[in-house]
Amino acid sequence: MDKQNRQVVIAGNWKMNKNAAETTALLNEMTSIIKDADCKVLLCVPAINISTAVEAVKGSCIEIGAQNCHWATNGAFTGEISADMLKSFGIKYAIIGHSERRQYFGETDKTVNMRSLACLENGITPIICVGENLEEREKDITKDVIKTQIEAGLAGFTSEQLHNTIIAYEPVWAIGTGKTATAEQAEEVCAYIRQLLGEIFCPNCAKKVTIQYGGSMNASNAKELLSMPNIDGGLIGGASLKAVDFNTIVESAK
Repeated sequence: MDKQNRQVVIAGNWKMNKNAAETTALLNEMTSIIKDADCKVLLCVPAINISTAVEAVKGSCIEIGAQNCHWATNGAFTGEISADMLKSFGIKYAIIGHSERRQYFGETDKTVNMRSLACLENGITPIICVGENLEEREKDITKDVIKTQIEAGLAGFTSEQLHNTIIAYEPVWAIGTGKTATAEQAEEVCAYIRQLLGEIFCPNCAKKVTIQYGGSMNASNAKELLSMPNIDGGLIGGASLKAVDFNTIVESAK
């Protein structure tokens, strides 16, 4: 029953793909086949294409999200984008702390926390990414890693802010590698995340949080993953760049 009371969110992460013309073409294809979805459908596109994407999905059930958000309102932060800038385009969701941001651009649990709070203060729902790498899984310290990321990433959050936050479990070893955690492995960690949230905030608060799985979910495995009690959606990479595959995932959420 708890799962039925949580919002299912299928979010595509386009990463650094598609120019303006390609964005319009793919979104036109997607809006023609993704209709009357039973879940929240998001596509997080490169910042430079947000304006183009917002225009392309007008009148559809698809919303556009961002892939990052800075903690400051403005200032000398070359290459960054603020929550206020995102708000000006009607953006209501932003991916925060993706493993690629952590790996290549120095993102830390502290900056994830700062960026997430900036989102929440501006009415933007952060999709906070957590997950272990292959070495950490093989050392059997997955839960330790997740606990550290959750405690630091959500430091200072109120229960209301938690309710307006999405957690995405993305095992780093399963992102862009073709490897996927089994449904049971994904469920185990998502259940642990919910347990942690219950301990940090309250059990009732934790029951309301949408927890996504974000490790190579695709058209073939989406239905099984989404059937798990604590998996409330997906953060989709490569499959979100293919209209038919992404639609299949959205359909699997019914």
